[in-house]
Amino acid sequence: MSEEVKPESVLLYPVSAAATPEQEAVCIFGTGDLGRSLGQRLLQSGYRLVYGSRRPHSCGPIPPGAQVMSHEIAVQSASLVFVCVHREHYDFLETIAPQLKGKVLVDVSNNLKKNMYPEANAEYLQRLIPGAHVVKAFNTLSAWALQNGPSDANRQVYLCGNSPEAKQAVAQISTKLGFTVQDRGSLSAARELEDFPLQLFPEWRLPMRLTIGLTAFFFFYLLTSDVIYAYVNQGKDNSFRIMVSLANKVFPIVSLILLSLCYLPGVIAAFLQLYRGTKYKRFPDWLDRWMLCRKQLGLIALALASLHVLYTLIIPIRYYVRFRLAAHTISQIKENKTSEFDTTMAWRTDSYYSIGILGFGLYLLLGISSLPSVSNALSWREFSFIQSKLGYLTLFFCTFHTYLYGWDKFLQISYYKWYTPPGYMLCLVVPSMVLVLKLLLLLPCVDKSLTRIRQGWERTDPEGDSKKSLLT
Repeated sequence: MSEEVKPESVLLYPVSAAATPEQEAVCIFGTGDLGRSLGQRLLQSGYRLVYGSRRPHSCGPIPPGAQVMSHEIAVQSASLVFVCVHREHYDFLETIAPQLKGKVLVDVSNNLKKNMYPEANAEYLQRLIPGAHVVKAFNTLSAWALQNGPSDANRQVYLCGNSPEAKQAVAQISTKLGFTVQDRGSLSAARELEDFPLQLFPEWRLPMRLTIGLTAFFFFYLLTSDVIYAYVNQGKDNSFRIMVSLANKVFPIVSLILLSLCYLPGVIAAFLQLYRGTKYKRFPDWLDRWMLCRKQLGLIALALASLHVLYTLIIPIRYYVRFRLAAHTISQIKENKTSEFDTTMAWRTDSYYSIGILGFGLYLLLGISSLPSVSNALSWREFSFIQSKLGYLTLFFCTFHTYLYGWDKFLQISYYKWYTPPGYMLCLVVPSMVLVLKLLLLLPCVDKSLTRIRQGWERTDPEGDSKKSLLT
């Protein structure tokens, strides 16, 4: 055999001796909670990690596999640097500005309150190190979210920056960590991103204000009719009713109104489209805001309905109820009387409870289907069927449940304390109106026109057409 090796021949090596691709290096300034959590995720994703610290030998625990060096040495080993320090500690960056020239600096800082500084932290960092490419990103994620990985609630990384190449580099890392990227444009959007973590339930403010307002109104309304009226006119102290009886009236009343308010904006939008004859005109701003908070209104309504169920379950064990039952039984024994079975009352109470149970069951179905993990598994048609068709059925059952509760009380003058209607009658106004308007929209002639409009058909304007003909 010839000892000459042919040019086209390939030398084979053991797998262990094969050359492995070099890991991409990433640098992190800061060894706090966020820096350690981010570093751990980067190591798990296959990056080589170098920490830059002012105290390399006493910086505290770091993820296994990472190196700790001074800022000057650490920045030389990576082209992308995560700045996980507060704004007030940015001064040290000026001393290593030459080493940071051409590097991608990812600013993850946040402030304690809005408008704390005249400019955004990322803009200040860019002005401090003009030779670097600053990208604002990862500031909307907590250390816990970074350590445990993305989930439905925190899977997005918002970023902004002036350099497309720098943003692309950060986007690649974000994708490799398992997050989805939302590009918000240039660095001027950094102020908006820094304000995100400072917002406290921004989408819940209007629903919560409405809930608190309705709860306060009906609480004092029922307090006047059930407690104050009895004390003034009859001298009875019914203040003990506040804890259970009053609460068990206020919660279902507010719940039913909030549920109807979830579907009222859709009905208003449909009538607006019918009136305008097109779907291409914007809705008023107040209607847009209303429609965007329907999910929050529904979840609050479900929570109040759940409280109503719990309060109802404890009715038999209340001292007041047990005392009244015992007193009624003893009085009947003393008078040697027995009450006849009332079939009508039996039908009414059984129907009242049965319709209420069905309504609450559908209520729970609406709430479960609104969860991201569940809605993501549904097609749009399935989700629309549950939230729209079953939603109106839920509203009907809950409204009918309230009508059965009232039965013929609206005919008895004794229920109108100080000439004011009972609370349950007031709460029936909005849901009844929504159901009636929805029935009008389901009429074949109306539904056909609305369907055509939503498919893109537009009603022509005779006056506009005549003006166009005269101009031509």
